[in-house]
Amino acid sequence: MIKKLMHKYALSEQGAKDMVKACFFCALTNICLMMPSGVLYMLIKDLLEDNLSRDRLGIYLIASAVILALIAFTNYLQYNATFLSTYRESGVRRTALAEKLRKLPLSYFGKKNIADLTTNIMGDCASIETASSHWIPELIGALISTSLVGISLFFFFDWRMALASFWVIPIAFLIVLSCSGAEKRAIRKNTAIKMDMADGIQECLESIRDLRANNAEGKYMDGLENKIRKVEKMALFTELKMAVYVNSAAIILKLGIGTTALVGGALFADGSISILTFFMFLMLVSRLYDPMQITLQNFAAIISIGIQSERLDEVLSHKIQTGTDHLSNTGYDITFDHVGFQYSDDTTVLKDVSFTAKQGEVTALIGPSGGGKTTISRLAARFWDPTEGKITLGGTDISGIDPETLLQKYSIVFQDVTLFNNSVLENIRIGKAGATDDEVKEAARLANCEEFVSLLPEGYNTRIGENGSELSGGERQRISIARAFLKDAPIILLDEATASLDAENETVIQEALSRLIRNKTVMIIAHRMRTIANADHIVVLKDGVVAEEGTPSELMGKDSLYRHMTEQQMLSQNWKME
Repeated sequence: MIKKLMHKYALSEQGAKDMVKACFFCALTNICLMMPSGVLYMLIKDLLEDNLSRDRLGIYLIASAVILALIAFTNYLQYNATFLSTYRESGVRRTALAEKLRKLPLSYFGKKNIADLTTNIMGDCASIETASSHWIPELIGALISTSLVGISLFFFFDWRMALASFWVIPIAFLIVLSCSGAEKRAIRKNTAIKMDMADGIQECLESIRDLRANNAEGKYMDGLENKIRKVEKMALFTELKMAVYVNSAAIILKLGIGTTALVGGALFADGSISILTFFMFLMLVSRLYDPMQITLQNFAAIISIGIQSERLDEVLSHKIQTGTDHLSNTGYDITFDHVGFQYSDDTTVLKDVSFTAKQGEVTALIGPSGGGKTTISRLAARFWDPTEGKITLGGTDISGIDPETLLQKYSIVFQDVTLFNNSVLENIRIGKAGATDDEVKEAARLANCEEFVSLLPEGYNTRIGENGSELSGGERQRISIARAFLKDAPIILLDEATASLDAENETVIQEALSRLIRNKTVMIIAHRMRTIANADHIVVLKDGVVAEEGTPSELMGKDSLYRHMTEQQMLSQNWKME
């Protein structure tokens, strides 16, 4: 049962145990709350039978005090077991989710967007927290306590009156349960529409500059407003559908009062039950049905929370990349041995790719867009695992190495640099946790950062804005290179590091890169042929296969794709406007 709860509601083992404990204490609290009715029943019975002595009255007073103390104590236990335990578990769940996201292969994030993952961590976790603290324990506790009371009434009082009072409860729950399939489909559709809206808002914020530049704001905002209206309409539809079932069940529940009164009146008139028993059952149904109506609402809410649970469980159950934390490689040659790669939708990206990027050499990956260059660089760093063949580092298959251990040997400079709204110093220090200020500044000097840092208001302590918004593209790229200098890893991956820069910035950054790659294993992806003119080895990729490979001089000496691409770029550079 513990494992089933862990899987069903994305709980830790302790969280599942706490949920069981919370259900027990909710049931105990409900039973304690019914005890005053029992005392009142006994008191009225003694009054009717003229059996109320001073001693018995004292016993009733003591019993009432004990029951009040017991109610207070069980409420305290229930609060700890539901709310406090749930809040602790919510923290554990968010931490576990963040830790799981940290260990997931980076290919996973290519299929997910930020809005979806943010909803997982914030929205879905909050929904499960509410369910765990309010709905689930109260529902299970109410079912347990009501079942115990019902059984007691059937066997120790009058089964006919008990049947007249309780027959509506299973029917009411069946009515709500009957909508579970339709409700889940509606919630799933509602979630998808919400994600579409969240994506639209995020996309709008990220692309507002381009929208304004193209006078497309009005049209885009109209589309975004339609998405928001869809969310509103779907939410109303989902709530209305559930309200129909819950209110129908509540109406059925109220029929129990009528049947209790009718059956009780008939049995009392027939002399089959006493006025006290009749009174007790009327008191019972007035005490029972109102909480049971809230329980039906909790039941409906638990049905709807299933989608959020599935979304969280999808992340927490996703397979992670594992491996040894000990590297036994000999050198840092990266070898692709008949490697093939397909995405999960069976789209083939690479087929039978074989080559070696040698230590101390620069291996350039070139070719038409969509040929698989970036995929190869991602596979080399084990962002993804190949579907065929193997990739080795110094003779060691990287699929058996823990990704975090492996990435300690890699410095990666992407075309799109990610910076944080922090100081220049701290943005560079990401390359090596715990690096001293002097080490960071030396890395910055090697990456030619000093020139622009000296012009900033507070130098290295200047905050650079969200994603480096206060810096130019070339300055942002130099910070990325400074990180790589600071890390000083034996393997360098350069993915279009200078593709979007002007000639002056490109020259400065290429100068910094020439120092960075010295005596390293280097794989560089480039579209500009002059960027890789001095490469030691060139691998030309086309349609996911190695079309040709060799040195620049070898490939230029024959009718090769590399030669064709170089000549085409020379023509474009000499193009003039007429």
